[in-house]
Amino acid sequence: MHDVVVAGAGPVGLFVACELALSGCSVLVLERDRDPRPPLKALPLGLRGLNAGSAETFYRRGLLEATMQASGAEAQEVGADPEAVEAPGPRALSHFAGMTLNAADVDTAALPYRLPSPAMEGFMTSLDAVTSVLTERASALGVEIVRDAPVTAVSQDDEGTVITAGGRQYRSRWLVGCDGGRSAVRRLAGFAFEGTEPLFTGYVAEVVLADPDQLPIGFHLTDSGMYLRTPFPGHLGLMDFDGGTFDRSQPLTREHLQAVLRRVSGVDVTLDEVRLASSFTDRAMQATTYRMGRVLLAGDAAHIHSPLGGQGLNLGVGDAMNLGWKLAATVRATAPDGLLDTYTTERHPVGAAVLDWSRAQVATMNPGPNAPALRKLVHDLMRTTDGTTQVYRQTSGLFAHYDLGDGSTLVGRSAPDFRFEDGTRLGDLLHNGRGVALDFTEGRALDGTAQRWAGRIAYAAGPVRNNLGFTALLIRPDGVVAWDAAHTPDRHAFERAAHQWFGAPSRLTTGAPSL
Repeated sequence: MHDVVVAGAGPVGLFVACELALSGCSVLVLERDRDPRPPLKALPLGLRGLNAGSAETFYRRGLLEATMQASGAEAQEVGADPEAVEAPGPRALSHFAGMTLNAADVDTAALPYRLPSPAMEGFMTSLDAVTSVLTERASALGVEIVRDAPVTAVSQDDEGTVITAGGRQYRSRWLVGCDGGRSAVRRLAGFAFEGTEPLFTGYVAEVVLADPDQLPIGFHLTDSGMYLRTPFPGHLGLMDFDGGTFDRSQPLTREHLQAVLRRVSGVDVTLDEVRLASSFTDRAMQATTYRMGRVLLAGDAAHIHSPLGGQGLNLGVGDAMNLGWKLAATVRATAPDGLLDTYTTERHPVGAAVLDWSRAQVATMNPGPNAPALRKLVHDLMRTTDGTTQVYRQTSGLFAHYDLGDGSTLVGRSAPDFRFEDGTRLGDLLHNGRGVALDFTEGRALDGTAQRWAGRIAYAAGPVRNNLGFTALLIRPDGVVAWDAAHTPDRHAFERAAHQWFGAPSRLTTGAPSL
């Protein structure tokens, strides 16, 4: 029997599997598709954007460089100047409802407690590239992957779960459903899935245009919807406000796509060939809880929404990073009471906010007699400094805040990438999936105290290039600040935070080396 079965070998499922295996759990991944590299995951239809928060997540597990190389992003300016002491402003922004914004309009003074990092920007990638990197990582960690194994039955009791997939039964202590928006795990386990119905059918397609110059590159809002032509030859995106009635209801023929493109663009364009196409909607739904007993959901299995702004993959990566260490601690019986329940309480509001962000964009783009006035108003507001800064906060993935019951400045937020004088960064210390206690005091005030959690919390002491006014911090394995101190650290306060997130101390030692 495995500790955990993960349903779905996409980026989210593989990331969860890697997190669990990194902590010593036995993991089996069940994937319904036989082909590990289906055409829809490759460029151009598999094009996705990893935002800065996801780039930071891959960096914290030592996977950023490999992911950039697999994405063909080596030359992109993702990281900050290695010698910088203060964080630079963003170089690029996501769009809002097809409206592009100027990164120079972001108010960096409104974004405190940031430090230079090798992961300061997002970058374009593909599902195929990310999946390939994570598959290699999972294999190196001993994760078993079984393909052509769609989940058809799920049951659970107090001891574990039983999963039927591909005609075989598998037993595990826990099951994580990462099997997409039409998740079998979600349905079979009985999760409630609630939200709003769609307003449009969307299409992505790789086509041959008779005259490509008829359609300019970029986003184009029209009186009938939206079309997007990317720099990839023949790569098109369409939004047709038909109430979502066409999605997966009929074959995606050349004639149908041509008719939709002509109607939405207002151009008498001709498609010579459709090489590959897929449809989707803006249906926005979310599981009411991400855990039922021994079954958990992550990624699109937990929430679906339109792909506007490219938030889906990033939201799923955040789920995986939050869930992995908590479930691993539960499997190892080191988790404090209620730790696994914090997965839903922390990630559900983040998912709900992304769904609302998606709905707001769809409402802005929805054609109608009042649409031009609404779009102009939203466009003008977004072009202000406050509006542009808010778009960056919402879409960069760097500013999520979990309510951890502490009013401190950094608690519940992603930790800045503190850099010690010898060049070691916080991101380096998080590669093995443990928590980290940072001690910037001259006398190593937390020495000995932090070592009581040796094996679960790494202790790093010494001066840093920019401490942002802090003397000590406790960082969770997902890079979130669990506790901080701006003055002489209170050992009792540190111990309370360590107990809250890492359980009882593992041992008592003294004399830890500093960096």
